[in-house]
Amino acid sequence: MEHPDERHERGLKTLQHLSGEAEPMVVTSLADIAPDLGRFIAEFAYGDVLTRPELDLRDRELVTIGALAALGNAAPQLRFHINGALNAGCTRAEVIEALIQIAVYAGFPAAINAVEAAREVFAARDSTP
Repeated sequence: MEHPDERHERGLKTLQHLSGEAEPMVVTSLADIAPDLGRFIAEFAYGDVLTRPELDLRDRELVTIGALAALGNAAPQLRFHINGALNAGCTRAEVIEALIQIAVYAGFPAAINAVEAAREVFAARDSTP
């Protein structure tokens, strides 16, 4: 059986890749109030689910941004995963296409809001040296 530390390390490595941060903010921001939540996110979401071999990370990120956009109430997480999709090798055009796709199933307001989140991520990336 796999040791929990291995799951945690695999999850942190995935988070570091997607976020581009040596210390992923999603974990560090919870350290003082809910460290177990940060550990659950790293171990389960990123260590177990996002590293499954059946889909590569870029495809998982496209699925994730579609789901978050459809929810319509997770803008910070959507921005994180749009950035993560770009870090995983998706193009900006692919991100936008995924967000256009959700208009059919989640509605135009959700798609428009998601495209605005993408605009913010793209602008932030363009302004970073």
